[in-house]
This record gives sequence, C-alpha cells and structure tokens, in this order.
Amino acid sequence: MAMKTEFRFRLPRGFVDGDGNVQRDGVMRLATARDEIVPLQDYRVQSNRAYLVIVLLSRVVTKLGDLERITVETIENLFSTDLAYLQEFYRKINEEQGTPKHHVACPKCAHEFDIDMATGALITEGSEGRPPG
Repeated sequence: MAMKTEFRFRLPRGFVDGDGNVQRDGVMRLATARDEIVPLQDYRVQSNRAYLVIVLLSRVVTKLGDLERITVETIENLFSTDLAYLQEFYRKINEEQGTPKHHVACPKCAHEFDIDMATGALITEGSEGRPPG
C-alpha cells in the first residue's frame, strides 16, 4: 500500500484571485525536511520569524482552486481565518500519528463527531477513516 502524501482541504472563506473568483479547494502535501529548512534562509523569515509560516505554506500547498502556482504572495493574501486553518491542517497532517481529523459539532443540533480530514468521512469509534455504517 502506497503512503498517502497529499491531502485535500477546503478553506473556510477562500482566496480571492485577481479576477474576483473565490478559490477554496486545495491540496497540501506532507512537508519534507528541506521544506522546513529552506525558509530559514529567506531574508523575510530572518527579519521576522513570524513570516516562517507564510513561506513554509507556499512550499507545501500544491493546489488551490484554478491557480496555476501557489506563491508566497498567494499565502500572504489569504484571509486570516484561512491562514489559521492551513496552519492547523499542516500541523495535523505532519505532526499527528494516524489519520488527521477534526472534532466538530453540528451547528443545528450540537451533536459532536470527528471528521477524517483526508477523506471527509465521519469517524465513529473504532472506524478510523471508514465511513460509518
């Protein structure tokens, strides 16, 4: 079985491109050691350590809607909600063991459950990524 290295995501708000189109669906790949080291040599990161996340995400986000290329400027122009989402998504797929998941609650009935962030499937106890039922 091949190791999964790319994970789909959907931004909460979305990136507004130059034509006014909203790009929400994307793909992030697992980070390599190089992805985490190279940004440390960037002058923007050296002068402002908080910039590290911007440069790092521009390296690992491989697709966002119809955009042909993801650049530092793309990540800079995300809404803060989307930036926070991508930071958390990065942490989940790169640092946690097993399936990346989010614990959420239904806004209508308040029922709490986990969602597999790689597949979008609901996770029930013991299913770990398999759809319920």
